[in-house]
Amino acid sequence: GTPLGGAVPTLKIGTNDVISAKKPHWIDFNAFGFENRPQIASALLDLIGRVASGEQTNNEKHGCREIAIFKDGVTL
Repeated sequence: GTPLGGAVPTLKIGTNDVISAKKPHWIDFNAFGFENRPQIASALLDLIGRVASGEQTNNEKHGCREIAIFKDGVTL
């Protein structure tokens, strides 16, 4: 992931402790370390609810609000 933000809040999800530790200002949710999938889902849903209610994502907190136009093919 990158700190790129979109036109709507963009959550970055880390799937292991290594990337989450290396990029704490990028990763909003570390999915590693939970006992089971229902706990991950519950915690992620809670975060989504908080963001939908106005809590800022890491890219918003750090001013990464670029908007990119995505297209097929090479982007320079």
